[in-house]
Amino acid sequence: MSDSFRLMLRALPDFPENLPAFDPASAPADPSDLFRSWLREALAAGVRQPHAFSLATANAAGNLSSRMLILKDLDADGWHFATARTSRKGKELSENQRAAMNFYWSEVGRQVRVSGSVVQLSVAASARDWAERPAADGSENPSWQLYAVQPREIEFWQADPGRRHIRHCYEL
Repeated sequence: MSDSFRLMLRALPDFPENLPAFDPASAPADPSDLFRSWLREALAAGVRQPHAFSLATANAAGNLSSRMLILKDLDADGWHFATARTSRKGKELSENQRAAMNFYWSEVGRQVRVSGSVVQLSVAASARDWAERPAADGSENPSWQLYAVQPREIEFWQADPGRRHIRHCYEL
């Protein structure tokens, strides 16, 4: 049975034949500019929830966990996301302030990996984020925290149907 499952997995399609071109030599100096451009292209290609990403964290013992979140903003403070400080990821971030984000857009054969240190943003910024949530009812959530990943590395990956994938890495 495992052979048939393995063969079924190997037979699944990888990427569409018609993928966008990417020339790392023409990439902007600021990775935020390239990310914004790729996000706009993902939206234009019909990618659902292109602002969704996988966030990987670890506790003090190094035990890993990962979950899907939504990018809230991208500015000089870093790549923003939010959660309750009392959640599993909030507790892990209090023990280990390192995290990795991964955006994946299969329709355009692209992914962006971001890794670095995580900082807590201000109480005011966290309260504003809570109030701006779609289900906001005017209540407060004192455990809600807006965080920012301050990247040390950002990698842009463009798939190629011939498996000559392109990687462009920024080390900050």
